[in-house]
Amino acid sequence: MEFDTIAAISTPMGEGAIAIVRLSGDDAFTIADRVFKGKKGKTIHDFPSHTIHYGHIIDPDTEQVVEEVMMSIMRGPKTFTREDIIEINCHGGLVSVNKVLQLVLRNGARLAEPGEFTKRAFLNGRVDLSQAEAVMDLIRAKTDRAMNVAINQMEGRLSNLIRKLRQTILETLAHVEVNIDYPEYDDVEEMTHSVLLEKSRYVHNEIEKLLQTAEQGKILREGLSTVIIGRPNVGKSSLLNSLVHENKAIVTDIPGTTRDVIEEYVNVRGVPLRLVDTAGIRETEDIVERIGVEKSRQVLKKADLILLVLNYADDLTKEDEQLFEAVEGMDVIVIVNKTDLPQKIDLEKVKSLTKQHPLVTTSLLEEQGVDELEDAISSLFFAGSIEAGDVTYVSNSRHIALLHQAKQAISEAITNVEMGTPIDIAQIDLTRTWELLGEIIGESVHESLIDQLFSQFCLGK
Repeated sequence: MEFDTIAAISTPMGEGAIAIVRLSGDDAFTIADRVFKGKKGKTIHDFPSHTIHYGHIIDPDTEQVVEEVMMSIMRGPKTFTREDIIEINCHGGLVSVNKVLQLVLRNGARLAEPGEFTKRAFLNGRVDLSQAEAVMDLIRAKTDRAMNVAINQMEGRLSNLIRKLRQTILETLAHVEVNIDYPEYDDVEEMTHSVLLEKSRYVHNEIEKLLQTAEQGKILREGLSTVIIGRPNVGKSSLLNSLVHENKAIVTDIPGTTRDVIEEYVNVRGVPLRLVDTAGIRETEDIVERIGVEKSRQVLKKADLILLVLNYADDLTKEDEQLFEAVEGMDVIVIVNKTDLPQKIDLEKVKSLTKQHPLVTTSLLEEQGVDELEDAISSLFFAGSIEAGDVTYVSNSRHIALLHQAKQAISEAITNVEMGTPIDIAQIDLTRTWELLGEIIGESVHESLIDQLFSQFCLGK
């Protein structure tokens, strides 16, 4: 497979210590040689692979020095893309790194598309599709737990399991074909049904195990959409600030201070929360506040977790009870805040409304109860089991959807065998399962899907 030579800035734009311009392709060394001046009498081709060298980037047309750099040289196939790779380490400024990029583009490279380096790694067999997708999961990981899941996937834990299941299906199909080709034996049909049933149930159980991790895995990858709700002035913004450990929201004693929805990512015991502080939900004549209340009601419908805040120093109101009704059937943690003030709320009535939901008391002013709240959030979704090293977590929505389809196909195969349906019908379902599992790792996937997946990557990766 032949590709042209691509180049891109592989570090975030902005001021920093170092910025890297990456080239990959057959002409990477030739292009770098045109613009790099190092030791006298030495060219890029003379340097050993996987070494780094000091020198200057020179505009070959004017002989003007553009940058002082360190250049990394890596010869394929022992590289990420399995092609020759050059990485030019520049000073981390907007002007200098862009000048270097423009120079290599003028000298024969093409600007890489988003994710094109990783796409080449996939097309050249360096990684499979699930490992390639894990690269972006690693970049976007917001907690240590999410990072560990991505690393395990990059190292091929999911891929190896999927390949094992596909091989089991392939061997089963081969066994069926042999038995069909030699029907003269009396017990051949019974043996074929027995093998089909045993292997199909094994594949079904393994897929089921993977899907059992899907909810937790998806949370680690995408974060929990967590909405803080409550009447005005119960401490919603204080709760946001406590969890973020920063004053992100304005806190006053005036009801209705928060007029809009405020979003912030926060790491709670390794669980990434996409935390949303809402305007206090109440009836109001203020037009701006009313818009904020309506936005609060909208985000409430999309939430994975609700933090319902009540005021310890106020009686339970009709508005509070309406909030309990609004979150019926959802994952909710009830927080009774302001325990530093004299008690007015009827906690027994709160407990009766809370039902099975966790209840936490806090004094955010005195920083009390926040640890208990974080424990409740972690326990609600992970029950402390996420660190288990032998578990393969499925976190990607595409993988989860394909596993559900594969489970349905293998279930139909099992049903057909149990009903005594002709073997060739069960074969169709087994083959379908094999194909669906192959889409996860990219061994049976359309080119348009590959292009779509890699277009979501960042430029230079």
